[in-house]
Parts: sequence; structure tokens; C-alpha cells
Amino acid sequence: MLRAFQWDLARQVERLDHLLELLPRYAAWGYQRLYLHLEDAVDYPSLPGVARADAYSWAQFSRLVAAATAHGIAVVPIANLLGHTQYLIKTDAWRDLNELRDPATGAALPAGQICPLHPRLPELVEKLFRDLAPLCTAGEIHCGLDESFHLGKHPLSRAEVAEIGLAAHFAGHVDRLRVSAARHGLRLGLWADMLALLPDAIALLAKVSHPTSLPLVPAKCNQIGYTLPGPGSEGASELVAYDWYYHPFGRRPRLELRTFAEYDLAPALAAAGIDYWACPMNGAFRHESAPVWSDRLRNLADWWRRAQTTRAAGFLVTSWEPYRLALPTTTLMDAAAAALWLEPEAGCDAASLLASGLRRFCAFTPRLKRSLPLHTEKCNQFGYTFPCAGMELGKAGWGGAGERELARRLLASDETAFVGNSRWEINLGWAPVAGRRESGVPHARAARQLERLAATPALARDELAALRATLLFQAYVAQREVFVRSAAGLVHRLRRQAGQARAQAAIVALTEMCIDFSAKLRAAKSAARAMWVASRPAGSFATSQNARALAADADRVRALRVWLRSAARDQQAAFLPSPVAGRWTLRFTLHHFAPCHQKVVVEQQQPDGAWRELYGRVLIEFRAAAARAHTPQLRFELACPVDDAAAPLRIASRCLGEFAVSHIELTDGVTTQTHWPLRQRHTLGRPAAASGWPVIDWATNTATLPLVWGRPQE
Repeated sequence: MLRAFQWDLARQVERLDHLLELLPRYAAWGYQRLYLHLEDAVDYPSLPGVARADAYSWAQFSRLVAAATAHGIAVVPIANLLGHTQYLIKTDAWRDLNELRDPATGAALPAGQICPLHPRLPELVEKLFRDLAPLCTAGEIHCGLDESFHLGKHPLSRAEVAEIGLAAHFAGHVDRLRVSAARHGLRLGLWADMLALLPDAIALLAKVSHPTSLPLVPAKCNQIGYTLPGPGSEGASELVAYDWYYHPFGRRPRLELRTFAEYDLAPALAAAGIDYWACPMNGAFRHESAPVWSDRLRNLADWWRRAQTTRAAGFLVTSWEPYRLALPTTTLMDAAAAALWLEPEAGCDAASLLASGLRRFCAFTPRLKRSLPLHTEKCNQFGYTFPCAGMELGKAGWGGAGERELARRLLASDETAFVGNSRWEINLGWAPVAGRRESGVPHARAARQLERLAATPALARDELAALRATLLFQAYVAQREVFVRSAAGLVHRLRRQAGQARAQAAIVALTEMCIDFSAKLRAAKSAARAMWVASRPAGSFATSQNARALAADADRVRALRVWLRSAARDQQAAFLPSPVAGRWTLRFTLHHFAPCHQKVVVEQQQPDGAWRELYGRVLIEFRAAAARAHTPQLRFELACPVDDAAAPLRIASRCLGEFAVSHIELTDGVTTQTHWPLRQRHTLGRPAAASGWPVIDWATNTATLPLVWGRPQE
């Protein structure tokens, strides 16, 4: 079974020198392939205008591939060619390939995904494949094709879907890409989620996965000088399906869009002659500042067991959207994953894997590497040699108890991890978080825990500087939660005491809190910078996600102090909206009993009768606790600022699945109105379908609950 890792350069370009320094580590850890998610991160010679400003030049990209090969790591570029193709649609040259059209004019919209039947698509595919083929040193090109929920919306697509069905429409696109790849001597890889949603496509692809009429088409790899088996060679499938799911799952992975129902693609793919790969994830879900250690490690172990059970062709540790975290933290997770094959006797529980990863991550130095003898292992598919587990460098520099204790404490920090939409909201605005009926005490405890952990001597090592900075930044995130809740409490206290002499004490207390929090902000900026420069140019820090979030926090502190000065001059101004409290706040409890793909929205009726969205939140939590079919105990407090308490309000559900709401109230901190009866659970939405194509629609309500204040008249 091949072992592979991935870098998501499409979402975050890393310093080339840093990536080059990492390659010998991965070779020593037994990784055999590198998957590079690209999109507009490279300047394709045949696609001018696609590359973004900080993209790698073609020479730099070629250098990275050559260096990987020199360390025995074969490369598979990932070039999305269905969903996630905004990198193409953004350009004038390729915008017309968009599946989505303006209903009135028929013109391509500025965002969407490419149409599989657009007449110019073969031209685009040929240009892209021709550029990338010499760098596909594993003999494969991966075309993504995942999460392509706009299928069938272009007039050409809609007509074909009506004639042959969605599964055949998708399979036809895959087959055309397969033929294009074969012309360059390459196999075709795709993510497997679309096959799970369109299982009938697998049987259609079975007819093309082992064609006997194709000749052997060897592809010369210019950087390395060896030839790869073409798709017509004996025993080589032309298609490779990469099955992914990023939560712990035990026996079988699950489908979020089907309320986390189990599925199993391996038997059907095996019958169709399509290679099957197991794909866990090592890092973050978009807004996380660090991996949720326990969830990621359990996901790695579950996929490793499944890979062995299904006799998978490979095991790919994916990495996605790393722009908020320090890249060394995901590298550490890759080091931990290597324990699955390097130290199988040590166990695959989270603590053992993380302890092994810490030891391995810290022990590697270039000087030590050069002093070790070269051990090689034959790669059966291609016949070349590469450094294998015999170069494992992770057994020096730690005592057995040291890394185990650090691993245990890192795992313990997961309890209050900054993960999921419930926590991420604070980056968009403070008031929806500050207005919740939640205590700040757990967050204060988490901040102290993280600061103590960051100060532990074990993290004084230079190799772990980015991890220490990450913990300090996480501590700030927890301190921010405490600050906004405490500030909202003081605002409401000020409103209750308006006109009284003691109201001034609340103003003074909140002013002092703002001064103290501003100092924490400055420290957090230093930590965020240290996380960033671990693998990225220091000059680009100001444009980073974390830097922008901190700048927004600083703006909100300043705005809060301006509000406080107004309240000090006229205490009735305390009833005006502030960064931590609206004029009124609608708050309620959401019961997330059947996680799927839901969104909750709060709407208010306008004078013309139209309903305007005041608040919306997708209910994806990205935690193991929320990745089960039934979660009766999973609940969240939500809040929404409201300016006009007299205009009608309603809570609505959107997209796929159900949830319930209860304990609905509208308050300004002085007066509170309740939706009666307070404790009743109101279920909104409709159950997600157990089969069929899911319609992803974030704009249309599936159910509404009009809010009526006060006890009904008897």
C-alpha cells in the first residue's frame, strides 16, 4: 500500500525553501507520494492570467517536483476540473465555461463551476494536461471533481441530464478526462464523494477502467529520467478513486449530506476495477488555528485500519485550507501518522500517535540525516528506489515520558478547541457571540490552561516554536470569548443602571477591560506572526487571515471605547447598538439532533412586507461529537442583534436536514420578551433524503417559525 501526503498550495502558498527542507523528512518517514493541490498557485505556461499574484513560477514548481523525486517521492498534481474551479472562471478567458448562467441574459455568472459539456473544455483540459504531464512523476493526474453540486444547470448539461441521467452525465465527464489523461500516459484520479452520491456512475465507469485496446504509452519524466507505466499496461487501472471523510468513524466512513449515514464504496470500486485509496486529514477546517488533535488522530487511525481491511491501493493524508494555522502543526500530524507504519507495535491510540509524532518531528536535523546510512525500498509500481523507514530519525532527543506528557496535555486542550461555526462566528462580529446565554468561565479556564501549556519547558525547543506560538494564539482566542461576554454583561448592567450614580462604575470597569484586552491583542499579534513566518514570508503577514481577524478585533475595541465615551456623556446612549450588544438581542437555544447540511436564519419583515435576513449560520460543526446520525444532547446558544423590536421576526431553516429551537427571547438587558411556551422545542426543516442527488440551496427557506411575544390570552 502506497503512503502519501498532500500540501494545499491552492489555499496557502508556502515558502519554497521551507517545502524543500521538509521533503527529506517525509522521505525518512516512509512517505512515497506527494499530492499538490494547485488551482491558481502556479503560473501555467499555457494558461496565462490564471495564476494569482503570489503564485510559484513554473521554474519554481518544477524545482519542487524535481526535489521531491530526488528524495524518492513521486508527485501527483491535483488540477480541479469540475467543482472548485473558480480559479479558472475568475478569468475573462475561461469565464464562459461556467455551469451557472444569468437567467435573463444567458451570460456566464462570475462564480460557479465549469460545465462538463462546454465546447471549449477539451481545449482547456489539453492545455492543462500538456503543462502538467512532465511533472506527474507518479504517472497520474488528479482532477478533483468533488463537491460539484451545480451539475446539470447549464443548458447543455440540463439537456443531457434529462436524456441520460445525472450519474451518466458525471461518468461521461470522468471518461472524457480519462481519455485525455491517457493520451499523456497518465492515469486519472478523482475524489470519491461524487461516486458515493451517484453510485450508478461506478458501474458505468467499470466499462472504461480496464480498456484492453489502449497501447502502453510511457511518459518521460524530464526531471528524473525514468519512464512510468502508461494506462494500458497490465494490472494498472486507469481510474483511481480517493475516498475521504475527516471525522473518526470506526468501521465505515459517513456521508454528511445523508445525516452521517454509513457508506462503503470499496466493494463496488473493486468490482469495477477502480483503485481505492483511503484519505484522512491532518489539519484544520478553514477557520481553526490548530488541528483538533484527538479528532484528527482518531481519523488517521480509522482510515489506516480501513485501508488495511479493504486492501486499499494507497493511504493519503490530506491537508486543507492551512492559512490560519502554522504549517509545522500539520507536519507534526504527518509525523504522527507515520507511526502507523513505522511503529505498528506502539498502538494507534491518539496519545501514542502524537507522542511518536513529537519525537519524530523534533529529532530530525539535516546533519543527523547525512550521517545515517541510506536504506532503500523498492516501489513495486514504478521500479525505482527511495529512502524508506530505515532512515527513521525520530528516536533521539526525548525521554519516553516527556513526549507522552506533552501529547496528553495537547489532547486535553481539545475540549475548548476553536472549531465549528458556533465558535467561528466571533471572527465576523462580536455581538452574535456576546449576546449568548453562555458563561465565559470555561473559556477563562481554557486560556489559563493554554498559557500554562505554552510555558512548559518541553516547548522551549526551537523545533516547537510554532507550536508554542499556536498555543498562545489559542489562549488569546479563549480570552476574546471571555472579554466579549463580560463586556456584553456590563453593557446590559449599564442599561439597567442608566440615570443612576452607580452606572459610572460599569463604564469605568468596561473601559479598563478594553485597555487590558488591547494588551492581549498586541501579544496575540506577535504569536500569530510567529505562526505565519514559520513557513511564509514575513512581509505577507499583514494580509494573512489571522492578521485580518486581529485587525478587525482592534477596530471593534476602538468602536466599543467610542460607544463608552458617548454613554459617559449621556447614559441613555447605552441603549444604542455597540460592538458587543445590539439595541435588542434575540437569543435562543438550537438543538442539533440530526446533523446534516442545515442553516438557521433569523429574518425580519420590512415595511414593504419583504423579509430581510438579519442573521444566518450554517450548522456544520466539524467535531466528532457532531458527526453522528443522532446527537440528542448537542445544543448551542445563538444570538442575533435586532434594531427594531416591533417589526415581526421569524426563525427559518434552509438546505438539508432538521433542527429544533427553544428558549426564544428578545431582550435589551432591561426588558425581556419570551416566545411562549419558553421551553417548547419547535422542529424546523425536513429530514435529509437517504438517497438521490442532494439539492444544496442556502437561499430558500424549508420551514419558518413566526415569533410571538408573551403568553397567549386565555
